[in-house]
Amino acid sequence: MLNENQMTSEFDDDSQDLSRYQVYSRREIVSLLRAVSTRNQLVRMQANNGADAVITSILEVDDANDTVIIDRAQSALTNERILESDEVAFETVLENIRILFFASNVYSCVHDGRPALSMAIPESLIRLQRREYYRVSTPVAHPVRCTFTIPSETGEISDTITVPLHNISAGGLAVVDEKKQIPATLGIVYDKCRIELPGGAIETRLELMNIHDLKLTNGKTTRRLGFMFVNIPNAALAAVQRYITKLEREQNARATGMA
Repeated sequence: MLNENQMTSEFDDDSQDLSRYQVYSRREIVSLLRAVSTRNQLVRMQANNGADAVITSILEVDDANDTVIIDRAQSALTNERILESDEVAFETVLENIRILFFASNVYSCVHDGRPALSMAIPESLIRLQRREYYRVSTPVAHPVRCTFTIPSETGEISDTITVPLHNISAGGLAVVDEKKQIPATLGIVYDKCRIELPGGAIETRLELMNIHDLKLTNGKTTRRLGFMFVNIPNAALAAVQRYITKLEREQNARATGMA
């Protein structure tokens, strides 16, 4: 049984549209919840609009019976209020990725001979990756490339420059500009940037956020530019998230010797 300690949450003060990060794939939802369970990640459970909040954990994810088993709170009164709540919200972090999901009904049950709570596997959850949370390096052997359209002084497109990505996240990306071809003015926004992801190309606007000139071991220098997505379309963001998930799985497989 876990203590009723509260965990810092951003449910109330997060102004961004979290629906952009919604995951509907049943397979992915089950996989994420099982990962939270097997890694013993703490889960913050909120009921009654945040009036009741406890730290709990996922005890089991039973796909066949459409059930997620949650550890109970220590207080019987708190458990009763959770059971009576119209909506219960859950928040956890998995590999620096914030996971949010919700239940309209939570039930009392017994798990391994002990009292517990149960809910249906959610139809969707929010898998939120931000630049400050997590960014994943892109492969060097098979680089993903981004093409920038460089406007002239008159505003017309004068050139296109294609460079490889260094890393990517749900909030932006970094590119390697060895020849320093991309005009590097902080705050500049490039329109119609084309990113050649393995599943298909996407197009978005990119704002230059940082510039790093790096000296290599051979004495040469290279430039790394960090960009933030600007009003990235939902379909393009979903493609980025799928690519990040793919890279994570490949890296985890190599780390465990399964690749």
